[in-house]
This record gives sequence, structure tokens and C-alpha cells, in this order.
Amino acid sequence: MAASPDTPPVAAVKGAPRWLTPARLDRTEQVVIVGLWALLAHRVYGASNPFAPLVMISETSVVIFVLLRRSTQAISMRLGDWLLAAAATYAPLFIQPADTPPAMTMLVPLALFLVGFGNCVQLAAKLFLRRSFGIAPANRGIKTDGMYRFVRHPMYAGYLFVHIGILLLMPSALNAVIYGIGWWAQILRLLAEERLLGEDPAYRAFMAKTRWRLVPGIF
Repeated sequence: MAASPDTPPVAAVKGAPRWLTPARLDRTEQVVIVGLWALLAHRVYGASNPFAPLVMISETSVVIFVLLRRSTQAISMRLGDWLLAAAATYAPLFIQPADTPPAMTMLVPLALFLVGFGNCVQLAAKLFLRRSFGIAPANRGIKTDGMYRFVRHPMYAGYLFVHIGILLLMPSALNAVIYGIGWWAQILRLLAEERLLGEDPAYRAFMAKTRWRLVPGIF
């Protein structure tokens, strides 16, 4: 998939402070996510559940790509979009490692499959995006082939499988609430992304060609 080099930058929201620039927002986002990742790593290190380290795969990949991504001026400056992106991205970093109840051990093979499959999908999508990866809605280049031929947000689809698998391996009411909040924000976030990217004719054509957002036949 080729980037769209002719995409004009999106103007900042009127009335935003002059110091509030895309570059500063990017840097703040990077610092926060690295800090939350370090706290998650500390919790996982002390966990008794042998499957706890699996949660680090997708979250570590997020941190790496956030640090390596391409900067852009075509980024949403709306506070609501940033809050949704933060909630969707940071929520999984608050997961608390918990033991797998004996009654759910029969679901471990399914959970491991979901985590493995989901990580393959999200990592493949990130590698396809390369430095076009981002957290807040932004136009860092339009991608329309590869995995994007099947769903418009394959990386988020991968996260969905991973999170379901992790919740089966480390079930708790708190983790269910954390993922619930994260996915409420994730759905609103991808809709915000589509509003921003929809300003690009290339993305509008992509939306017309690729019907489903996350799971073919469902959403």
C-alpha cells in the first residue's frame, strides 16, 4: 500500500494554545506510554500466573512503534479524539495479572490460540504500516492493500483477539472493566480516525472498497 503524499495537513483546532503543537503532543504521548509500560512490566515480573508475560507482546510492540513512528502535521488536535486514543491505548497497560481459575483451565488452549493469532495479526499490520503507526487520529499515509484488503483496521482486530485471550487467561472483574473501557474508547477512536482520514479522497475510496472495520460480517 502506498502512502498518499499529496494529502494536505489538517489545521489545528481554532482557539488551541499556540504551544500545543503536534510535535509536543507526540512527545508527551511517548513519555506517558513508556512509563505505563514500565509499570506493567513490573507487575508481570512479579506475577504468579505463567501466562502473564504474554500480555507484554502486544503492549511492547505498541511502545516500539510509537517511539519509531513518522511525525506528521495532519493530526487531530481535538481534545476528545486525544482522550479516546489515550483511553483505548493506555487501558490495556493497566491490566492486573491474575491466576487462571481451575474451572477455566479447559479454555487455556483457546485463549493461547487467540493470543497467538491476534499477535500475528497486529504485528503484521504494524509491520505493514511501519512508521505510519500512530495513536491519535492522524494521516501518516493511506494504506489500502495487504491485510487492509480484508478489514479497515486489522491492527485493532488483532488487539481484540489478544485481549479476549488474555482475559480468559487472567480473568477478573477489574480486568473485564479495564478491557471494557478500552474497547468502548477503541470503537469511538476508530470512528474518529475515519472522520479524519475521510478528508482524503484516497481513504474515501478505500472505505467504499473495504466494507468491514474489524471483523468481516460483523463490524
